[in-house]
Amino acid sequence: MLYAFISQDKPGTLDQRLSARPAHVERLQVLKNEGRLILAGPHPAIDSEDPGEAGFTGSLVVAEFDSLAEAHQWADADPYVSAGVYDRIDVKPFRMVLP
Repeated sequence: MLYAFISQDKPGTLDQRLSARPAHVERLQVLKNEGRLILAGPHPAIDSEDPGEAGFTGSLVVAEFDSLAEAHQWADADPYVSAGVYDRIDVKPFRMVLP
């Protein structure tokens, strides 16, 4: 089943985010290589592709997992969690209708 991971960054964590980004992207690349990643990306804090020092307010990932419990385990192991970037991650079942 698909799951949506909707994260919220803690304020003032841009440096931690940038530092942990390579490990975060590496995990997403594994999902992509397995054919389980639908989409992933950050939410810029301002209306810009490159928000610069304004940073980001969180992220969205949609990926396939065998269960909600497995999806939660994957979210809990995110490098942004251990780096103190994410304030919280909501994990919800997701049913893709389009495209």
